[in-house]
This record gives sequence, structure tokens and C-alpha cells, in this order.
Amino acid sequence: MASDKDSLTKAYMERPDVFADAFNFLLYDGEQVIKPEELREMDTTAVALPFGSDGKQASVQKVRDVLKQWVLKRDNDAAYLLLGVENQSDIHYAMPVRNLLYDALQYTAQVDNIAKSHKKSRHNEKATSGEYLSGFHKSDKLIPVITLVIYFGADHWDGPTSLHEMLSVKNSSILKYVADYRINLLTPYALTNENAQKLCTDLKEVMLFVKYSRDKDKLREVIENDKKFRSIARDTARMIEAVTGTDIKAKESGGNVDMCKAIQDIRQEGYEQGIEQGIERGIEQGIERGIEQGIERGIEQGIEQGVEQGVERTIVVMINIFRSMGISDDEIISKIVENSTISVEDAERYVRGS
Repeated sequence: MASDKDSLTKAYMERPDVFADAFNFLLYDGEQVIKPEELREMDTTAVALPFGSDGKQASVQKVRDVLKQWVLKRDNDAAYLLLGVENQSDIHYAMPVRNLLYDALQYTAQVDNIAKSHKKSRHNEKATSGEYLSGFHKSDKLIPVITLVIYFGADHWDGPTSLHEMLSVKNSSILKYVADYRINLLTPYALTNENAQKLCTDLKEVMLFVKYSRDKDKLREVIENDKKFRSIARDTARMIEAVTGTDIKAKESGGNVDMCKAIQDIRQEGYEQGIEQGIERGIEQGIERGIEQGIERGIEQGIEQGVEQGVERTIVVMINIFRSMGISDDEIISKIVENSTISVEDAERYVRGS
């Protein structure tokens, strides 16, 4: 299940439109500066060859979730950026160190590639001793690497967001000499409804669904007020299913899913289960009470009375629940009759008399 969740989130964030949307939110407050068609796929494998304790090179390899290159064009200048996304379905309590390693490996790879390029070039013959030794010339520049962590969980991210938060030393006089590293983090919990409007793809709907996945009333309100939920791409719906554990059974239309219908199905299924469990429990409680009364009044009579009282109490609870949801009395009567053996006349008596 975890591998399915990982593969679905990875495939989702590989979509150029979603990837660009996430970074426009991070870098440009939602302004559509990064265009999906301007992104170029990059190899997500980063390898470095640091020296081990025995003086031999020891290979270090890490694989990012998603990595793309983008060219920032301003006037006559063009600057390259490497943009990476790390998906998290669980909170990672060492994320600053993990991302630091990813970025460091990426910069190391750039230095190695530049050094290899110089070795093949005659220009290297004019290099100073320091440039020759390092393989990196004074005029060489690196491409900036920006990593964004996207947490697809409903909980508050209570893990560290900087390297300094992970250190045992808190003395500022010491920490000022320890380089810090902060992560860029996007979480549903911290995303306000106002900020969510700065997302232009269905990443907004994903984040909002995750944010309110544990509050069905609020989730219903959000879905009903957002027209895009009426036609969500199939891959997006499957991703929502995976990260929230929601079983979406809504019918597809043109390859898309109507989440409004899906949430209604989920709620209806919950109501029916609740009604069934409530009636069963009511009968059990009625039997238990009936047995107690049967000691004095006769076991057979007590059980019958207990069952009747248990059902009656369950019906009252059902009526109160449905009314709190704004369901009309006529609909309540219909649902009681459909989900129990109570007659229409008795159902009307319970509803009208309560």
C-alpha cells in the first residue's frame, strides 16, 4: 500500500502543470511565472564520491522524487534553476538533513561535471594551480537548487524545519558558527482557504480534501462550494484515495470523477452503517434490559419490551442526527422505513411526535 501511495504521489507531482503550480505558489505567491512547457525533466539520481576513512572513494547515491530544470528569463538575462520536489505521506523527523544531502549531492554533481568539462578543454591549460587542483575555475558558477517538501497528510507537521532545530546545542554563540539549512514546506494543515486560491491546478483540491478529510461536514462544505470538485481528473481522485484512505466509488464521466457525488456516497454509506449498527446495538441493549426486567416480570415479556425500547431509542437518535443535517421530516420518515422493519405509520408517529 505504501509503495502504491508513493508511486501515485510521484506520478502526480511529475505532471508539469502541478509541478509548476507548486513552485509558483512557493516562489511567486501564486503568480503564474513558471510555465509547464518551460520545464525540462532531469535525472533524479544524484551520486557523489567522497573519500572514506581508508582514503578510498565511497559512492553515495540518492534518488529524488521529482527534479526539473527551469530557465528564468528576465530582460536579456537567463538563469537556470533546478527545482526538486520531495513527497511525504508521513512526517519525516530528519527532513532537513535528508534535503541537505540531496542538495549537496546535486551541487557536487555540478562541480564534478564542470571539472570533467575543463579536463577536456584546452582552456584548462591556462588554469591557476588552485583552479587545476579543484577542477573548478574562479569564473565558474553553479545552478541554484531549490527543494520543496510537500506533505500529503492532514496532521500538523511537528517535525523540524531547519538543521538548527535538530541540534542538541541551543547556545546562540555556538550556533552562529554552525551553518543552518531550512526546508521549504507545503502542508494542507498550514494552508488557509485564502492561500489555497493561489493554487491554479487541481493541487488546490487535493490539499483542501486532505486538510478536511477528518471533518466530513467541513469537507462537504468545501466540496460543494468548489466547482472544480465536480470534475476531478481520474489520477487526482486516485491520489486523493491513496493519501487519505478514502474509498471513492463515484462513477466516472469523460475520464473525470464527480467528488460531490463521491462524498454523498461516502456519507450515505456511513449513515446506513450507522443506522444498521445503531439498530443492532439498540436491540442488544433492549434485550439486556429486558433480561433484567424478566427476572421480576418474566423472561419472555421482558425481552419483548427491551427490544421495543431499544429500537425506539435508536429511532430517536436517528431522527436527531438527520435533523441536524437539515434533512426534512418526510425524507427522515422514508429513510427510517427503508432501513428498518418499522411501518410508515409508526415512523410518522416517531418523527411527528418528536
